[in-house]
Amino acid sequence: MKDAEEFAEEYFAAATDTDRERYFCLFDDDVVVHDDGRSLRGLAAVRRWHGEVPPVRYDLREAAGTATACHAVAVVSGDFPGSPVTLRFTFERDARGRITLLGIEPEA
Repeated sequence: MKDAEEFAEEYFAAATDTDRERYFCLFDDDVVVHDDGRSLRGLAAVRRWHGEVPPVRYDLREAAGTATACHAVAVVSGDFPGSPVTLRFTFERDARGRITLLGIEPEA
């Protein structure tokens, strides 16, 4: 399984790839995502949520943690109010390396 920094780099590259399936393959079918005050459950919900995200750019600033529980801090910029914004991404992954929990919140 990839370490925290390798995984974070893979996540952000997949999030901006035109091949959307590359991104969705990172998630477990029963994933839970907490973002911007709302919670989503399941891969179908993640697909809808990702479709709502405007094109953005991620500038990875930090990644740390273990193979199964890690976090990343990235500056996110794009065509949205408040751009750019620094966000903290918290990941929990299963033994296969798939994301089971993703939390996204402003960096304090």
